[in-house]
Amino acid sequence: MPDDDRTPKGPNDVTTTQPPATLDAERTDLLTELADARADLVATTEGLGDEQVSARPTVSELCLGGLVKHVAAMEQQWLRFVVEGPSAMHYDLPDGVTWADIAAGTAREFPRWMTEHRNGFRLLPGETLAGILDHYARVAARSAEIIAAVPDLSATHPLPEAPWHEPGAVYSIRRVLLRVIAETTRHAGHADILRESIDGRKSS
Repeated sequence: MPDDDRTPKGPNDVTTTQPPATLDAERTDLLTELADARADLVATTEGLGDEQVSARPTVSELCLGGLVKHVAAMEQQWLRFVVEGPSAMHYDLPDGVTWADIAAGTAREFPRWMTEHRNGFRLLPGETLAGILDHYARVAARSAEIIAAVPDLSATHPLPEAPWHEPGAVYSIRRVLLRVIAETTRHAGHADILRESIDGRKSS
């Protein structure tokens, strides 16, 4: 992706959420990399309206607004994990429902967190790009505060029980940051394709 203009656009611009100058080199590098990935993602929405960022211009169900919304939610959840541990993530199932039911699509009831996760990939009625970007900026600022405050990036928490987590697995704070960076970067690539499909604009 090209080096774009990082001129501050306002107090809620995620592209200007840079780490404090007092951080050690590792935290500075990690938070700067995350800020750059956020900026690449947000740049794919520039100049578009709510209808355009809600559109699904490819065979995928993804839309630009939904991608930004999803990535913000994932960053917020993982940074809550840094502070609260596994209690920040709830994967409880309704009574009588099993993971096999969920996988087969035959569950009589799906958990609320799963519905919220699916809705996180689209703009719901009343949601706007401006509102999503404002929320993302606040998430970014809070992430920087948390990482500045934690004593040790090597500190770990056990992951909550879920079929996609290895039993007994733990994540360090460092690994959480690497995961958030990877997810943001991956979805920024998806967003590049969506933006090019909308109006032909390319990131490089």
